[in-house]
Amino acid sequence: MEIRKLDHAALLVKDIERSRRFYGKILGLEEIPRPQSFSFPGAWFRIGSQELHLIGEAEAGRTKQVQPGGYRPDELERGYGAHIAFAVNDLQLVQQQMRSNKIEIVGGPRPRGDGVMQMYVCDPDGYVVEFFVWPTMN
Repeated sequence: MEIRKLDHAALLVKDIERSRRFYGKILGLEEIPRPQSFSFPGAWFRIGSQELHLIGEAEAGRTKQVQPGGYRPDELERGYGAHIAFAVNDLQLVQQQMRSNKIEIVGGPRPRGDGVMQMYVCDPDGYVVEFFVWPTMN
């Protein structure tokens, strides 16, 4: 078996419009059309050649079942948990953008130990989102 690339990741979300605002408006991801044959709510975003698919919950409370307790503050601060990560060019700019949109920074900015700086926030459903910058990306 040969896996060639990660094509997309999908997250179950409580409120599509709230999550669309976070990923589309605040993070600036490019929203792309979904197939019209899908009978459930959702939104798709493209990041380079990969995609992030948001899937609206079909029954109230389902997202909480998938993401039940969240993480403790010490886990969030270290990025110790399931998360998605975005490479960025300017971590300070991301930090300013998060603060201006009242998004709490739950971890970092902090050195990873190999020259990379990283920072963590949570999306509206509590999914951990990492932003990191390689030393050569500055």
